Amino acid sequence: MKKIYKKYPNRRIYDTETSGYVTLNEVAEAIREGKEVEIFDVKRNEDVTALTLTQIIMEQAKKNKSLIPVKLLHLFIQSGETVMTDFFENYFEKSLENFLTYRQEMEKQFKLYMALGMDFTEKTRKVMDKINPFPIPKLSKDS
Repeated sequence: MKKIYKKYPNRRIYDTETSGYVTLNEVAEAIREGKEVEIFDVKRNEDVTALTLTQIIMEQAKKNKSLIPVKLLHLFIQSGETVMTDFFENYFEKSLENFLTYRQEMEKQFKLYMALGMDFTEKTRKVMDKINPFPIPKLSKDS
């Protein structure tokens, strides 16, 4: 279910579901809860979802002092708008989705192992002993 917002000229965002104004942080929280949002500019009668979500990301970057590494930002600017758009539409979205799915699965597995009370220390040592790619040769007494 999509959550629809209206953006007014005074930069205020109106939540059509709750009939009240919200902040950018509240829009971000709705997204974190798994809701998809659409934001329409009332004055220009156009979709400003991408612009508003970019604004949310930039606000987060201000708080964290850095969101995207400077070198990557330089590459985006150097490569031009077409390459950047292609990258985000075709590669970045899938990569991020895959990463988040993988992370979620790993967290589930870790919680499961912890719930079972598994002792990783001894098991890890045994496995690492078996797969040591650089075994130390045993020296003979004659050497």
